[in-house]
Amino acid sequence: MKRLVSVFALLAALCGAATTSHAADAKPAKADAKPATMPAAVDSLAILEHAVAKDSTKFDNLYKLGIMYLDREKNAEAAKVFSKANRVKPKNVKVLVNLGVALDNLSQAEAAQGYYREAIAIAPMDSLASCRLATSLYAQGKFPEAMTLLRDLIAKQPRSHCAYFTMGVAFADAGLYRDAIRMWKKVVDLAPASAEAQSAKESIDVLERFLSGQ
Repeated sequence: MKRLVSVFALLAALCGAATTSHAADAKPAKADAKPATMPAAVDSLAILEHAVAKDSTKFDNLYKLGIMYLDREKNAEAAKVFSKANRVKPKNVKVLVNLGVALDNLSQAEAAQGYYREAIAIAPMDSLASCRLATSLYAQGKFPEAMTLLRDLIAKQPRSHCAYFTMGVAFADAGLYRDAIRMWKKVVDLAPASAEAQSAKESIDVLERFLSGQ
């Protein structure tokens, strides 16, 4: 059977992009945005770095800086900053999840999973923590554990769009493309404005074009 080789790299990239951070307040650029946008962003990073260097006990600055580092794929820096934020507020779920994301991106899956599990223990209904844990486990080849976690999450929270998204990636990886499409259409139905929905739409388009050409 013909395999869709290129889709796996695309889906991995989409999955990572859709679930990188817990609460990064990214806003779409306006059509009339001026060229000064990027320098302003760079200045914001420098300002936050200076503020944190001056006083590393202010949680809001630490959290915002960690998100900026994640958005720029500066994962080592993000992990360091989120670790400091975790010491300031040890039970903050957003910090724990983002610290896990940074560590996963640094190929430190076991440490990342520890933080995801800690977040779940604090907030059992936090679907993103469970989704990130499932994604991390799946990437390690722990497929049964990952899929059980996702099925349990969907059973408890049937509107958890990140669970359907991650399940779709797993189905696509297994060559179950129609099942993957079904999962991603559910994502679009549940959360049409989400990053996962945008990625799902792109992935659906790739798979449907592939299937129509078989």
